[in-house]
Amino acid sequence: MVALRGNHLLKFNYMEKSKGLGDTVEKITKVTGIKSLFELGGRYTGKKDCGCNKRKEKLNKMFPYKK
Repeated sequence: MVALRGNHLLKFNYMEKSKGLGDTVEKITKVTGIKSLFELGGRYTGKKDCGCNKRKEKLNKMFPYKK
């Protein structure tokens, strides 16, 4: 799926199956634009990583989806 948000395009594969809750949360934050705000905030505070990937993996391990 390609969506227009502001003056740029978002490329997002919403059809990819989520492994767990972390993947679902990531999809929601990408679509709503919340993830972009956290990344932008991280640039201003000097942090290179907001911890999103670690949080996603932890949630996937805690709440995996059954296959």
